[in-house]
Amino acid sequence: MNLLIVLIKIFLMIAFLMTMAVLLTWVERKQSAVMQDRIGANRADIFGLRLLGLFHPLADAVKLLTKEDFVPPSGERFLHGLAPWIAFTTALAAFAVIPFGPPIHLFGREIPLQVADPPIGILFVFVITGISIYGVVLAGWASGNRYGLLGALRGAAQTISYEVSMGLSIIGLLMVFGSLSPASISEAQGGLLFGFLPRWGVLVQPLAFLVFFTAAVAETKRIPFDLPEGESEIVGFFVEYSGMKFGMMWLGEFVEIVVMAALIAVLFFGGWQVPYLTPAGFAFPGGMMIALPRGLILGMQIAAFLGKVVFFCWLQMLVRWTLPRFRYDQLMRLGWKGLLPLSLLNILITGLVLLIGGT
Repeated sequence: MNLLIVLIKIFLMIAFLMTMAVLLTWVERKQSAVMQDRIGANRADIFGLRLLGLFHPLADAVKLLTKEDFVPPSGERFLHGLAPWIAFTTALAAFAVIPFGPPIHLFGREIPLQVADPPIGILFVFVITGISIYGVVLAGWASGNRYGLLGALRGAAQTISYEVSMGLSIIGLLMVFGSLSPASISEAQGGLLFGFLPRWGVLVQPLAFLVFFTAAVAETKRIPFDLPEGESEIVGFFVEYSGMKFGMMWLGEFVEIVVMAALIAVLFFGGWQVPYLTPAGFAFPGGMMIALPRGLILGMQIAAFLGKVVFFCWLQMLVRWTLPRFRYDQLMRLGWKGLLPLSLLNILITGLVLLIGGT
């Protein structure tokens, strides 16, 4: 029974991530078109039905499945095929510890709404995202192409640089909530600050949120941090990829966007928490209560988590189509001379506040 529940949760997780990733390929085209006063992708149709271009992801899948799988003669065939799998599966695995709702009680047992809830779940996310860089490095090196290798070196340097700031930025948050479990952190954000403000991480640690969000965008290797891909250059760690190998790299990038959006929602915006919503219903400051059925409360909490994830996916798309690309020296300077000192300063300030406050 336990195995069946785990398999169902894994299936739901993969289905959610793949659906979001496919939809984001459409959103990126449509959102950029709206921002640039264009129509956007709308030509793919089925029996004359276009649905605002929603069939374009299906057309992309057909194209990628039927394209030639080319491996450069100077490349390493095994590693060339392994790299997309590493990049794609690590992005999927990172979502396994993200809670998308409170635990539910079914058949006399408590079932957490996440695939796994290890006590060091946040550390697991950073380990998995760190492993993903091997997919980038192997893709560039195994292609036997100097431009691919250049993109891989850029990707390795960028990812390592911004992972440092991203990891340090949440230390203050962990000091406040006292846990490395994403579920426990979400649960802890259900209280109130000053009796009326949600005790969300963004209000407790605003500087940490700014550093984390910036580093998260850099980790996804998208504009303004897209130096490893270099779409306007002949540089990119997957420059020698085609067919579904390229498709896996491409989808893995969008899965990373969803994972980062979910992580931001869990750490800084309460995860599945809804302001003033308790297990019995709404409890507003001043004593006003609104009782609600348990099923409705659970549905609202899951919908709140999904809404936050969708919002931060949209925000990352907005950043991608608003800001210009950094020069490489600017990118590295921002990581080491900008975000790193700010993350260390945040730890210092948090420690002093907790010491003075006695908590």
